[in-house]
Amino acid sequence: MSTELKETIFALATPAGKSGVAVIRLSGPRACAALESLTHRDSPAPNSAIFTKFYAPSGTLVDAGIALYFKAPKSFTGEDVVELQVHGSLVVIRELLEALSQIDGLRPAEPGEFTRRAFINGKMDLTQAEGLADLIDAATPAQKSQAMRQMEGDLSGFYDSMRNQIVTALAHMEAYIDFPDEEIPESVLLGLNGEVLSLKATIEKALADNRRGEALREGLHIVILGAPNAGKSSLLNLLAGRDAAIVSHKRACAAR
Repeated sequence: MSTELKETIFALATPAGKSGVAVIRLSGPRACAALESLTHRDSPAPNSAIFTKFYAPSGTLVDAGIALYFKAPKSFTGEDVVELQVHGSLVVIRELLEALSQIDGLRPAEPGEFTRRAFINGKMDLTQAEGLADLIDAATPAQKSQAMRQMEGDLSGFYDSMRNQIVTALAHMEAYIDFPDEEIPESVLLGLNGEVLSLKATIEKALADNRRGEALREGLHIVILGAPNAGKSSLLNLLAGRDAAIVSHKRACAAR
């Protein structure tokens, strides 16, 4: 185990600011010990939740909420993971994060570190990690659908299929080269040629999609240019399917 994975990390998992509920996540070998330090009681059974009180190192009550424990490897990161669901008070969040920072073996997580640990521990591959980032950033149903498909492994399956074809073709070619005295049927070479051409066509088709997936993920920047009162705002509203442009006799406002 690397030095990095021996450390237990923690971070606020919900957006900063006041809210009804805030979630603080811990991941690493000392996650349960940290929970016991905060609650002054034993950790819950694996993959279960308890209602409990949380205390500062001084013994002062900070808040009461729910603690969940996911035992490795059945967790998002593949490590022991603890989640604290507390009230989204700024002072509660601050005091709990300060309490965690005072526990030996714990440190604040770096940006994206929970996902990085999930990748290192084999819980997802790079394409699925990218899909997760896209899902978080998704602003439209189409972006969300694409991100979900990537998280579910559609892109991984596509790449794995091509890799398997390449490995199979390479094995057949190496066998033909390494064992020239063997009577390898000519049909094997003919079949290999067909496999390579099919794979070539698949790769060319994938590269010739005009980056549709990237355009969907990033969005398009379009300018509607025309003379005053030419109907630009009406066209924008028609394309958007809503009153995206507000127009008055004095000025035209930017799209909301």
